[in-house]
Amino acid sequence: MSEQLVECIPNFSEGRRAEVIESIRSAITAVSGVIVLDLHKDADHNRSVITFAGPPQAAAEAAFAAIARAADLIDLDQHTGEHPRIGATDVVPFVPLSGVTMEDCVALARQVGRRVGQELGIPVYLYEAAATRPDRVNLENLRRGQYEGLREAIATDPDRAPDFGPSKLGKAGATVIGARAPLIAYNIYLSTSDVRVAKDIARAVRQSSGGLPYVKALGLDVEGLAQVSMNLTDFTRTSVTEVVERVRAEAARHGVTTVRSELVGLIPQAALFDTAARYLQLEGFEPRQVLETRLEEARRADSARGFLDRLAAPTAAPGGGSAAAYAGAMAAALVAMVARLTVGKKKYAGVQERMQVIAREAETWLQMLSASVEEDARAFEAVMEAMRLPKEGQEEAGRRQAAVEEATHGAAAVPLRVAEAASQVMELAAEAAALGNANALSDAASAGLLAAACLRAAALNVMTNAQSVEDREAAAEWEKSLNAARARADAAEERLRQAIASRGGLAVV
Repeated sequence: MSEQLVECIPNFSEGRRAEVIESIRSAITAVSGVIVLDLHKDADHNRSVITFAGPPQAAAEAAFAAIARAADLIDLDQHTGEHPRIGATDVVPFVPLSGVTMEDCVALARQVGRRVGQELGIPVYLYEAAATRPDRVNLENLRRGQYEGLREAIATDPDRAPDFGPSKLGKAGATVIGARAPLIAYNIYLSTSDVRVAKDIARAVRQSSGGLPYVKALGLDVEGLAQVSMNLTDFTRTSVTEVVERVRAEAARHGVTTVRSELVGLIPQAALFDTAARYLQLEGFEPRQVLETRLEEARRADSARGFLDRLAAPTAAPGGGSAAAYAGAMAAALVAMVARLTVGKKKYAGVQERMQVIAREAETWLQMLSASVEEDARAFEAVMEAMRLPKEGQEEAGRRQAAVEEATHGAAAVPLRVAEAASQVMELAAEAAALGNANALSDAASAGLLAAACLRAAALNVMTNAQSVEDREAAAEWEKSLNAARARADAAEERLRQAIASRGGLAVV
């Protein structure tokens, strides 16, 4: 299952007071479901970067809580530091990690931005993928003049009006919120204290001055050394290796060397693999050649095999209901795969938006059906536990009968939800087959077949439980819901057949 995860990397204008940084961190960790991955603080920059991840809405709530706490504790009128800034919480990017799209993160950025403006009275500018104007895509444009310059400009220049909140700065300044791809914040220190050298090198390597694409750079004085502070916005286009070599070459031209480097926050594993492969001149290198990567693959395989071993064991649960949900989850995963194999292909430009929606919906069903695998097993175990209750005596027999009835209703509810979800997945599979990447047509068809199997197996489990309950009205409602799901599935299956036939696929559905 691909869990829905968003990364958030807020930057705060405080790197010296440990108690303030810890208070902001505590505001983030207080939100259920959020995990802090990294905390980087820099006294010279007077800045801290906290990296955390969680489900979309949890990440949004944690970001708001952190902004609110920083506004209470950081006074920009008293702040000094090397790094440019316009706010106590200076910038808050949301980054899609898994199960979410860039569009989802844009929606989160706007949701949080609107709330910060309305509830905290802090001006908010949207940037990168969430920007409302082309000139606000780049963060440096929004930081022009820093806090001191913005304090006057925001009130007098209509062009500096915020996207949310008042056109007036308080002590918390303004906050920039947006959505972007993973970024590498990387600093290189030089063997000189002359910051002019760092500024010259930064000018030579950054894209805006004619240097390397997807590189932003500043020259700063940090801890008595000149530092080239950089953001690598797309390491797949301009690698870390290229950046390091260019900085070294420019440093040599100025008669200095590089003495050390540092990461601010986290770096994607793929960037390290790429750097290692380039420096070692490894031909045909694949990440699967890394021991830990192969070990993780084996563990995931063992996890899947673990469920199958439990299914094969001589125990009543997990059983057919769990297997039905597992088949449905695989169907949803295949639909998501087909949609994502379509997104970004020029040939399918006309269906991009719809494919992104299909991917999100399939992901939702994937999570629901995956969770149902264990829910079904627990529901059946509840029936067995109720049946083990004492039945001697009229009172005890009555309690047992009521417990069994209640548990059986629960045992029917799970596969009923699974059957209804399967019909929805079949509809998505049919649409993916009709509109999606033709090279993945068989995958869309397989998704339909698995969803059909899921529905039939789940329906069998529902009707088996329906025969056992005394509440015949409830049983009739279950059958009515199943019939509606079957009707949707039958219509989707016909559309799937037509899509396969029209695109030259094998008529096996």
